[in-house]
Amino acid sequence: MEIFLSTLSQMGFLLVLIASGYIVTRLGVVDEKAATVLSKLENNIFIPALILSTFIKNFTVERLGSAWKFFICGAIVVLLSIPIAYLGARMCTKDAYIKKLFIYSLTFANFGFMGNAVVLALFPDMFMEYVIFVIPFWILIYGWAVPTLLVPSEHHSGKLADKLKPFLNPMFISIPIGAIIGLCKTPMPEFLESSIDSLGSCMSPLAMLLTGITIAKINLKTTFKNIEIYKVTFLRLIVIPVIAIAVLMLVKLPYEIALCTMCALSMPLGLNTIVVPGAYGKDTTVGAGMALISHLLSVATIPLVFMLFDLLVK
Repeated sequence: MEIFLSTLSQMGFLLVLIASGYIVTRLGVVDEKAATVLSKLENNIFIPALILSTFIKNFTVERLGSAWKFFICGAIVVLLSIPIAYLGARMCTKDAYIKKLFIYSLTFANFGFMGNAVVLALFPDMFMEYVIFVIPFWILIYGWAVPTLLVPSEHHSGKLADKLKPFLNPMFISIPIGAIIGLCKTPMPEFLESSIDSLGSCMSPLAMLLTGITIAKINLKTTFKNIEIYKVTFLRLIVIPVIAIAVLMLVKLPYEIALCTMCALSMPLGLNTIVVPGAYGKDTTVGAGMALISHLLSVATIPLVFMLFDLLVK
């Protein structure tokens, strides 16, 4: 019950931030460019700063020895998610375009913005391991999911440079830099360390504000009547986490790895199904609807899933 209450409290806090972003957008306090600007700040400054700070402080020789286990287990989890996602998407819709959105969403939850925020709040000592665990998720997103499922076929590029370009981003670059500094115990000027810490602390609140801003422009009436959205949300928030708990009861993994698995799989549907198709002029109504409904319902489902996990797996 303790983990349920603490998780519920944290989800309530995150929901307030999401609602704040939603309200200021609906009231016209921020304009349409706000989401683009905040997204660039989040992905290019705040998330890299958080990862850099975490690895500098926590990446030691002792933790290096177990890092590969988190990476391998993360890769296994995300690869096993793909056939489940294809099956689930086929059950939810017959529309080819929406089916691709569902496949993406059932393979990848919002393990980035929301996942980072939840782990930082509830399990801060495990954040570095969680980052390592989800690296295979990011690799699969950049290497397969976004170009195959979210980018229209007419915009596909066969050039190797274009395929590798997404991996040269500040988040990926910050991991080896932070790991090297942490392993070598390289001293840093106090002002620089404080600056990195302060920038990293902006990650969670800004991510939630960005979520609210992103979903603020959808048609609520149309969204709440779309049965397909409820189907895929149910699979994402209930069915997949319950399957994961059942598997974890049979396959005895170290608790930290099992916890990383639940954190990555129990989050709501992500925002890429809005951002990426929208950049190519595609319809984002369903993607925005999935984000809105799943984030609202996740306030209740995430605490319940973690309580069930704590009772059956811990």
